[in-house]
Order: sequence, then structure tokens, then C-alpha cells
Amino acid sequence: MKPVIRRRECPDTGAWPDSLPPLLRRIHAARGSTCIDEAQPRLSNLLPPDSLGGMEAATALLADAIARDRRILIVGDFDCDGATACAVGVRGLQMLGARNVQHAVPNRRVHGYGLSPALVEELAALGPELLVTVDHGIACHAGIGAAKARGWDVLVTDHHLPGEVLPPADAIVNPNLPDDGFPSKVLAGVGVMFYVLLALRRRLRERGMLASEPDLSVLLDLVAVGTVADLVPLDANNRALVAAGLRRLRAGNGCAGLKALIEVAGRDAQRLSATDIGFAIAPRINAAGRLEDMALGIECLLTDDPSQARELAAVLHGINAERQGLQQDMVDEAESMLPRIDPDAVLPPALCFYDPQWHPGVVGLVASKLKERTHRPVVAFAPAEPGGDSLRGSARSIPGLHIRDVLAAVDHAHPGLMDRFGGHAMAAGLSLPLHSLAAFRAAWQTQVAAVLDPALLQAELWSDGELAADQLDRHHAELLRDAAPWGQGYPEPLFDGCFDVVGTRLVGANHLKLRLRLGSRQLDAIQFGGADACPVTARVRIAYRLAADDWRGGDAIQLIVVHREPA
Repeated sequence: MKPVIRRRECPDTGAWPDSLPPLLRRIHAARGSTCIDEAQPRLSNLLPPDSLGGMEAATALLADAIARDRRILIVGDFDCDGATACAVGVRGLQMLGARNVQHAVPNRRVHGYGLSPALVEELAALGPELLVTVDHGIACHAGIGAAKARGWDVLVTDHHLPGEVLPPADAIVNPNLPDDGFPSKVLAGVGVMFYVLLALRRRLRERGMLASEPDLSVLLDLVAVGTVADLVPLDANNRALVAAGLRRLRAGNGCAGLKALIEVAGRDAQRLSATDIGFAIAPRINAAGRLEDMALGIECLLTDDPSQARELAAVLHGINAERQGLQQDMVDEAESMLPRIDPDAVLPPALCFYDPQWHPGVVGLVASKLKERTHRPVVAFAPAEPGGDSLRGSARSIPGLHIRDVLAAVDHAHPGLMDRFGGHAMAAGLSLPLHSLAAFRAAWQTQVAAVLDPALLQAELWSDGELAADQLDRHHAELLRDAAPWGQGYPEPLFDGCFDVVGTRLVGANHLKLRLRLGSRQLDAIQFGGADACPVTARVRIAYRLAADDWRGGDAIQLIVVHREPA
């Protein structure tokens, strides 16, 4: 769908230091920041850990377990946020004196999502006394009930939206509980676990249980990766966490596993950005949980042996390559279904896809790609097991539509249609029987149509305006790269303008290189996938990002074209 380019309002307000360049003032102000502490927050600006609800009960459980040398079992999730949260939990508890810390993670195909009764039965062999969930648990009523029936204590750390009834855990830390006054509701699962460790360190200090004060900031490389990977909004609190983690990684102080993943992904650690995490590091960790077993990813994040880390990173790199091929095949198949939905290409406001040959670990990526292509909320389903009659689905939304609320409304109107569901405003997961697919598709499309403003179906690109010719240089490109961790809710700067086309050439299968002219200056640009876009005209209007061209080095820059249209 062709997007409309709109320009952000850039209010000339706020208290900015004279040292901050005018371009950065304009960009930060357009994202709602009014001062340098909001635009580039530091760790000293973090919200206090004790302001997060449930900490009293959570830290009491953990402190008692450490004091009594109880067996603590951390149960992760099979995505990057869950893997990094698990690694942070294991490393952090060991730093704080826990001697009996183990970890486990469900296998997507064997156990399904979260702490299930089947997983609890397997975990019994490990003999846990305190079970800690990370990045899940708030919807795992049956699994937590099974754990409690075995006499285990259970601490839930999660950030997903809760249902009407909370699970029977001994303690729950989740900023999205209805009565929690924590100002930031958008902590990732790894952020919640990091906050629990901060609060636990204080409790242990007050009890006199710390021989020395461990520096938990060494875990921020993992916190940054999990936070960026989970696409949570980067409010000031999350940006402080991500920025600190990026500083560690750029300085070469990350854990062995992340350093190995940066290397195998071909990224420059000294120039690492949140974009590199999102598009290169996180997918390699995620691939383990999508196609194989996330235990591989967690093992890579926990090892301190550089040689083992490189071996595991190489395995993850190979799995990710397999994932990319599988994903492309599934996206191609789903896109081929679009004309069959409506021969006149008038798409319904919500789309639902299913193929019996699809892989359940990749349907979330398929839903994301099709959401981007159609600018419609999308849910994609695959069999939970090959040939089985139970489906697992992933839903992705567009701005302005809360996808989990839509699923909750479907569940309220059609009790029992879905076996389970959960998630966030922009992404959710669900499962249902194959025979319920047609009924779900109808209910899903009806509910979206009832609550979605049709105007939201017009794709938009929000630009920070034009850059002058003298701003199209290496200095401003590096300013933008280093200014802040850009991401969800605090988007990377995007500009628009009109240029003359001097020349074009194809790169790879379908990427388009352009030579552009603005006044007397000529500029290099690239549009990934641009060969499939509209024909190139002599003069174009583009939406683009200004990037330093590290491949050519020196003062070279490149415009990364996000959208192109005739001027």
C-alpha cells in the first residue's frame, strides 16, 4: 500500500543546552522530549525499583531462597526477550549469592507457550523449590497451579497484560497489573527481571547478606538486546537502559555470547546501534526458539568461554539462515493468497492466513511482513504440530488498534472459540482448534471492523522534514546515529525531499542504487527492494534516513530510501 508522507510538528520549546545541535533539538522535541534528561536519559534517571509493585513479596522469596540455599529454577520463554531475561536472572542471582540456580525453557513444538502442566512435570526432575518465570507467567494459570501442587514457591515476573483473574503465584511483578502505580508500563520482560535484581540487591544489603556490592550494570548489554528485540516503546526509562547497554557493547564489554553474535552478524561493535540489535543480533537469538530449541540461545548468552560462544553463535547463524529461507517461502505463499481474498484487491480491514505446511515458529514474522505490505492487522496460523488439528497463531496490529483487546472482545463474544491468547497492543499470540478457524476468522474480522477507524488503514510515513544540502554530510549522519537509541515509540529520524535522478543501477536481486542531485551536490542512495517499486522518474520525492557509509569510509554518506514517488 502506498503510504502518505506527513511531517511531524517540531515545537521550538524546551530547555536545551547550547551544546546540543539545532537538528537534534528539533528531532527530540518532535518526539515529545522537553529537556536533555528526557531526550538522552542516563541510568541516574531510572525510576526507582521499589516503585514497581510486588517487589516486597518477590524480594522476600528470593532473599530467603538465597539465605537457605534453596534450589531456584528460572523458566524462560522462547523469544529473545525471554532468553535475555533468563540469562539476566541466572547471572544476576549468582552475582547476588545464589549458589543453586538452574534454568529451563519450553520447547515451542513440545510444550507450547509458557509454563504448562506438561513442562512442570518435566521440571520436577530438577527438584526446584522456588520457580521464577521470566517474560511469561501472567497467563499460565494451569502451569502455576501444577507447580504449587508440588509444593514449589512461584514468583512470576512478566510484562504481558493480565486477564481478569491472576494466577495463583506467591508473588507477581508486572508493571501492567491493574493496581500497579509504576509510571512505565512498557518495560520488557528482561527489564522487569533486571528491576527485580536491583530491588533484591537493596534487600540483601539491608539484611547484611552482601559481602561486597555487585555491579549489576554489567547485565545491561543483555537488557538492551532484549528490550530492543521485543519492540516495546522506548520511553525515557527504556532508553536509559538501552543506551547504557549499547555503551557496554560498543566498548567491548558485552558478554561473550553477544560479542560472538555481533561478530558472526558482520557488525562493527564500536558503532553498534539499536537497529543492528533489531535486525542482526536479535533475529539470530530468536531463530533458536523459532526452529530449534531456545536452550541454544540461552546457552550462548550464559557462557563466559569465548571459544564456546563463537561455536554457539555460528550454530545460531546457520539456524537464522534457515529461518530466513522458510520465512520468505511462507510470505510468498501468503502474498499469493491476497488476490484470492478479493479479486478487485479491495481488502477487508483485517486479514487471517493459514497454511497446513507452515511452521508455527515463523508465523509471527509472516504476520509482521503482511501487516507491513497491506497496512492491515493480520493474524497468521500454522499447525502446532505437523498434521495436528491444533493451531498456533500470531497477530500483528497497526497503530491505533489494540490487538489484545480485539482478541479479548472475540473471546467475550465467543467463549471457548480460542484455547488461549495473550499479548500487547501491537502483537499477540493465540491458539485454537483447526475446526474453529472459519468461525474465528469471521469473528476476528467483525470485531476489527467494529472498532477500527477506517482512516487508520491509510499507511503513513512521518517525516522530520527536509535536510538542507549542508546537513547531508558525515557529521550530521554520525550525530543522528549516536544521539539516542531510536526504536519503537521513539522512531529513528526520517526525512523527505525532492531530488533529481542522475543514474540508477540494480544491486543484488532487487535492490536499487540511485545517484541523486540536490542543487550542486550529488548523493548516493539505496532503496532495498526498490526494483519492485514504482518506475524511476527524472525527479523523485523520497522519504529517507541519513546514514554514514561505513563501507566506503571517510566522509561518505548514503541515503537509505524508505519510500519513493514521482516528484
